[in-house]
Parts: sequence; structure tokens; C-alpha cells
Amino acid sequence: MHIQGMAAIITGGGSGLGAATARHLASAGAKVALLDINMDQARGVAAEIGGIALECDVTSDLSAEAAIAQARTAHGPARISVCCAGISESRRMVDRNGPAPLAHHQRLVDVHLVGTYNICRLAAADMAACDPLPDTGERGVLINTASIAGFDGPAGAITYDAVKAAIAAMSLPMARELSRHAIRVMAIAPGIFKTPMAARLRQDYIDEMTQAIPFPKRFGEPAEYARMVETILTTPMLNGETIRIDGGLRMT
Repeated sequence: MHIQGMAAIITGGGSGLGAATARHLASAGAKVALLDINMDQARGVAAEIGGIALECDVTSDLSAEAAIAQARTAHGPARISVCCAGISESRRMVDRNGPAPLAHHQRLVDVHLVGTYNICRLAAADMAACDPLPDTGERGVLINTASIAGFDGPAGAITYDAVKAAIAAMSLPMARELSRHAIRVMAIAPGIFKTPMAARLRQDYIDEMTQAIPFPKRFGEPAEYARMVETILTTPMLNGETIRIDGGLRMT
């Protein structure tokens, strides 16, 4: 897929991986809509790149439907969907205070897993109604954000590990189901990246993780995630798979 002139929606577009992806796609000529609940940040990025910022709670069907409808009105149906919305609220299932509140588990499931599925179902419906692109025959591409935690299963983050594993697991069946519409589906599993989530980590954990990365021994840059998005978009044979981008890190 050529990015120039394509409409794109990016959830969590106001910061971190989403903001970097918005900047990168806009620089490649895409018409970008940033969907976020933090409108101050989203508006700032949108103003910088000439895109639009739309308020969206990815866990809500009505909110997501309204935001995607606004994006469609402004830019036309999106051929590109990148789901980066997420929260970092990992905690142990049982600690000195007893069992974790069930609401904590439910919130992570809602934001990461339900939110990703919610945006994918709506974006895919718009893509399916588009004409195939003349160069590749595809109608659109869905890119979701998993995590190496979903493969490596570090302790103390059971729910986060599980929802990220589920996002990766959705890639192949979603790609198979949407193949009749010529829609590709991919996921990216980042390692430790320089995002607002990482900024809340303890310094001793940051040091430990950095030393555990084979090479390069540093946290990933959001721009590297964005370049992986471009690679997926411009490589039609990438479909139904999850790509790790982690410097060889295996979490314990």
C-alpha cells in the first residue's frame, strides 16, 4: 500500500507510540485522525502534523462509532488503522493486602483487548466498503499493538500479559476472516520503549531491563515502532502475524 493520500486512524495518538506513528504517517502523506481521551495532547499532535484530533473512548461502542464517523467525514474511509491506546496499571494478583480488585483486571481487558477489537470491527467495516487499491488489490490494513510480555509472561503483570497475548492471537484468525475483503491484519509486539508508560517504571527495573537487552542496550524509540508500521503497510505479504521489536530482549 502506498501511504500518500490514504486516510489513517490512530488510537492513543496523543502520546507515545501513537503520536510517533501519527507524525511518521503524516510525513509520508497520510491524512491522519488521532483518536484519544486526552484531548489536550491529541490536539497538540494534530496541530503539529495537520491532522485532526477526535475524542474517543475505545471501550465504548458509541464513542468509537462517533469518532470513526467524524474521521470518515473529514478524510474519507480509513484504509489504515493503528491501535496504540493502552494503559499501564499492572499489579500482582495477590499481594500483602490480599487479592487484587477484579475491577483492575476488567479495566485492562476493556482498554487493551475490547478496545482493540472495537476499533478493528468498525475500521474493517469501512475498509470492506472501499474499492480495492489498483497497485495491490487490498482494501486496508489493521495494525494492533501487542507486547513481548504476551509471549514472555513476566510475573506481576498477569492481566497485562494475557491481554497482549490475546491481541497477538487475534491477528491470524482476523486476517483469515477479513481476507475475503482483501484486508490485512498485523500486530507489533514492542519490548521496552521510551513512552509515558515506561517513564513510570522504577529506575532499578529500568536498569535491569536495559542490561538484559542483547543489542542495542537501550529502550526502543517510538519512531522505530512507527517505521515498523510503515514497513507493514508497504509490504503486502505481511499478514496474520505478530512482529517482535525488542532488541532481542526476553523478559523474566
